[in-house]
Formats: sequence, structure tokens, C-alpha cells
Amino acid sequence: MNIRWLMLPAAIVALGMFSPAFRVDADTHKPASPIYGVTVPDGYRKWELIAPAREAAPFDELRVVLGNDVAAMAYRKGTRPFPDGSVLVKLAWKEVQSPDFASATIPGKATTVQIMVKDSKKYAATGGWGFGRFIDGVPTDEAQHRTCFACHESRVKDRDYVFTQWAP
Repeated sequence: MNIRWLMLPAAIVALGMFSPAFRVDADTHKPASPIYGVTVPDGYRKWELIAPAREAAPFDELRVVLGNDVAAMAYRKGTRPFPDGSVLVKLAWKEVQSPDFASATIPGKATTVQIMVKDSKKYAATGGWGFGRFIDGVPTDEAQHRTCFACHESRVKDRDYVFTQWAP
């Protein structure tokens, strides 16, 4: 995969939200995560639901993990490690009180889109997985991406580095 570097608009950099440069996939022209070169996959919102989740304080988020056909089949069959070509996408929103139903919460502002791509050769050093974390379509900085594998390795190495379990 050919990657080239582009500068973020000066206003975003001035706010200190992101690193001053991010990668762009030369084939798709989409922003790519630092270190791994992962991009947000087209059509992911139509993928199969793997599981919902709620993250309590301090995040206070509602989350859902979607999987492409390869990942969904692996979950259904209990195949581990996941086969190459598996892609998982986690969507997260701030959890807010429903204005219509007192005991319910609903998704508020979107916070991140996080992606895991299985390619055992390309990402051999990180358990076969490449990672991407995006806010408003822009990848977060390299320092945040360095923490991805370390967290997965320390907690779920025995499940092929994947936190999310299939929702029955």
C-alpha cells in the first residue's frame, strides 16, 4: 500500500486536536491511521452487528461493534484466530438521557470510529491486527495508536487480541 503524507488544515492543528500530519492511502485517497495505515472501510454501517456495549465513567459512551462478512462468519463459527480479511469497526457515541423516556439513554455526539483489520503477514508484529482510531474522519495521533496493541495484548491475547464477544 502506498502512503503519502498530507498536512492538516492549520486551524485544526492550532487547536491541538491532532498531529500536524496524517497519512492518506494512495489508492483510496482516504485518511489512514499512523503506524498501521488503516482506513475507514466503505459501507461499514451496513455490516453485521457483533455486539453493543456501554462504557461507564469516565467515558459515558454507547458503543457498537460491526463486522464484515469474514469477521461475522468467524464469530458465528467460533473460529480463532480470526482469518485474514476480518475487519471490526467500533462506533462510539456519548450517552445522553432520552428526552422522550426517563429511564432510557440514547446516542449523543459521535466520539470515535475504531477499526481492527486482520492481516497476519502485514501486521505480524501486532498479533496480525492493524488498528485505526478516527474522530470526525481524521485519524488520531501516533501516540494514541501506539497504545492500541499494548492494551489488547495485555488483556485479550488469548482471544486473538479481540475484546468484543459475540452477542447471542
